[in-house]
Amino acid sequence: MPARAWMSWSSGKDSALALQRARQDLELDVVGMVCTVNADADRVAMHAVRRELLVAQGERLGLPIHVVELPWPCPNAEYERLIAAAVDNAVADGVTRMIFGDLFLDDIRVYRERMLAPTPITPVFPLWGEPTDRLAVEMIDAGVRAALTCVDPQQISGQFAGRAFDADLLADLPPTADPCGENGEFHTFVWDAPGFSSPIPVALGEIVTRDNFVFADLTPTS
Repeated sequence: MPARAWMSWSSGKDSALALQRARQDLELDVVGMVCTVNADADRVAMHAVRRELLVAQGERLGLPIHVVELPWPCPNAEYERLIAAAVDNAVADGVTRMIFGDLFLDDIRVYRERMLAPTPITPVFPLWGEPTDRLAVEMIDAGVRAALTCVDPQQISGQFAGRAFDADLLADLPPTADPCGENGEFHTFVWDAPGFSSPIPVALGEIVTRDNFVFADLTPTS
């Protein structure tokens, strides 16, 4: 019997490809997703994606979303308490695997492993250590369709906010930028991907600079 798993869902492209790999290559029984939301803004943390679009992703994937409501600001101790409560819920759901879309940042992986070490849940990293230039192309070729919702203008131009994650974007990124944005250059929202029952119709709204980041607001169109 396949192991039951939750996907640690960011709403972005890396999560989408990691979910596909977990289902197809690792044959995990993915039964839910867990996602952190800034409770004050009612948006996905860092990605700044509206909650209703997050809900639409879960509906398209046929998976329940377990939302972790984060206060803002959120001290680390409170963050860990809330995540631990979510993990307890996963254990109660019979989950033995937690899937992450992390690519190469060792400190993040070690942190996730430490958080899950006292539990019966094993962390799984389907994309770990693969060259990110190849992964970026694989995402696009696999049908992952995403837009940049958050950009760090100290790493790449703020004009990338709102752009599609596609071959043209990869060609335009500066050579100092990771093609998948793993160093925090950008974050994305996936509006279509393998496993989606249908695309999520969205329109590009206001682009604003806030807290030293440039955010592109995506709005549902139907």
